[in-house]
Amino acid sequence: MNKQFSLSVALVLLSPLAFGQGAAFDYADDAFRYSDFTQTGTARFRALGGNHAALGGDASNLFGNAAGLAFYNRSELSISPTYTSVNNQNSFLGQQTNSTGGKLSIGQLSLVLAGRSDNNRRWRRTAFGISFSQSANFYNYTDARGLNNNPNSSIAQTYINAANNAQYSEQELSNAFYPGDRSADFREAAAYGLFLINPTDLGTNGSGPPYTRFDATKQKDQRATLTRSGAHSQWSISYAGNLDDKLYIGGSIALTRLKYSSEYNFLESPVGGVTFSNYGQTNTFNVTGNGINASLGLMYRLSPQLQVGATVVTPTFSSANEVFGQTLTAVAKDPNLQLKTNSVDVLDPSNNFEYSLQTPLRASGGATYFLGSGKIGFITATAEYVGYQGMRVRTSSFTNQQDNVDFKNDVTGFVKETYQNVVNVRAGAEIRAGLLRLRAGVAYLPSAYKIDLDRVAKSDRDRIQLSAGLGVRNERFFADLAGTYLTYKSGFTPFELPNAVDTPTIATTNRSTSVMLSVGVFF
Repeated sequence: MNKQFSLSVALVLLSPLAFGQGAAFDYADDAFRYSDFTQTGTARFRALGGNHAALGGDASNLFGNAAGLAFYNRSELSISPTYTSVNNQNSFLGQQTNSTGGKLSIGQLSLVLAGRSDNNRRWRRTAFGISFSQSANFYNYTDARGLNNNPNSSIAQTYINAANNAQYSEQELSNAFYPGDRSADFREAAAYGLFLINPTDLGTNGSGPPYTRFDATKQKDQRATLTRSGAHSQWSISYAGNLDDKLYIGGSIALTRLKYSSEYNFLESPVGGVTFSNYGQTNTFNVTGNGINASLGLMYRLSPQLQVGATVVTPTFSSANEVFGQTLTAVAKDPNLQLKTNSVDVLDPSNNFEYSLQTPLRASGGATYFLGSGKIGFITATAEYVGYQGMRVRTSSFTNQQDNVDFKNDVTGFVKETYQNVVNVRAGAEIRAGLLRLRAGVAYLPSAYKIDLDRVAKSDRDRIQLSAGLGVRNERFFADLAGTYLTYKSGFTPFELPNAVDTPTIATTNRSTSVMLSVGVFF
């Protein structure tokens, strides 16, 4: 289960035989990442700020409040391609850089089959629907660079510290390095084979620990890039009914799919160094998983102008498998330094790890007020509770059952210490003018963190989301366009050293824009 820390430790190597608190934090952070849904739905609902609780008649109800399906009086087929772009500002070692990129995906695909209306019965109408939707899009890109004047602040020092702490002999490091295959059994052996770990005594027998490093006193040009991609998506099957055109009740079952990938590159170049031109590390991390959840929702018309709604979504229970890969590289500057290879892959069997994941319980309530009985438009608002402290991660991968229990308890402890339950608030409005619809929305998503991390205050992680859009629809066709802007602050640590002064951090102002086009036909 060796992997990349996403917030406080970006470069680590952990053994399942020595599971520690750092790994517990890491998996708690994973549970949060895969549970962090900022906005879902069609372009119409996204333009309204992501409100789902008290608004019906949209394919978004399939994965929002299923009760809204009972407003349908005709069937519908729709699809929503989405383009997500980022324009992040990064601060690292006093230097500012920008990182930009974009990704195209399918945000939603839905089919709603409306039942026949029967005014002779109290149950006036039913509807059935099936949909594919993205709950979270993980795409993000960070590119930070700066000059590090601290002689102790080096990624190579992390290898030195680990080798010294483990008291590896040179023979052990050498035996675990295979230059012909460009591979090593563990990270320190890879670093030794690249001469990033240097014996203090260069005699015939070598000295073993303590080890040192070349170019140790030089200023370093350091660059970190982190690319994330993937999505948390689901297939939902929903059914809803309408009682007296007053009470609307619906439920859904969803089969979820988790796919997350990241690639982290760190490159360090000693300025004026005589031994190395540069050296660095690349971490790749891939997670796949499948899960299931269910939801129950209702809406009620208090009057022709006002309706309220509420929904509860169970935690998603998923199985997940992760694969971690690590490669160390070095390019020599000293012609007398004869490297047998410039690249070494770390081949550790513990880099594959299986576990189960439980995401938070979600519950929301809201109200919609119709202007001019809906002929002019409406105003809608939602409050959404997310129980992040209910996140859980478990495994049965350890041969010792007590290690499995300790894993679960340690992650649970870090979840409770690090995260808090939150209430997200959303509001939106739609104005109608003939076939044209104009929409706008806003969402406030408070930070789920209870503590400051990576020198970023927990309050600075609050997120503001602004959205707007327009649409046209007639008796047979509709098209909606929505744009969403999300901004928040985050940070991560490229590498970690015992002394906090030696550990640099990257502070990022994240700015993400997504554009969705939803098109559909009625039949």
